Amino acid sequence: MPKMKTNAGAKKRFSLTGSGKIKRKHAFKSHILTKKSTKRKRNLTATGHVDKADENNIKLCLAMK
Repeated sequence: MPKMKTNAGAKKRFSLTGSGKIKRKHAFKSHILTKKSTKRKRNLTATGHVDKADENNIKLCLAMK
């Protein structure tokens, strides 16, 4: 059986932490930023973690399972 390919879109959007959690970036920070408050934009800069319910699907996309 051939090796499973990594999904290129997932490869660009997600990264693993040392403890095995998946890091992600927030949406809504690419354009139309003038109407958003400074606090909102600052909070969108921080990385988040993928929800437990979505972890398996993303790990499949990253060819980890």
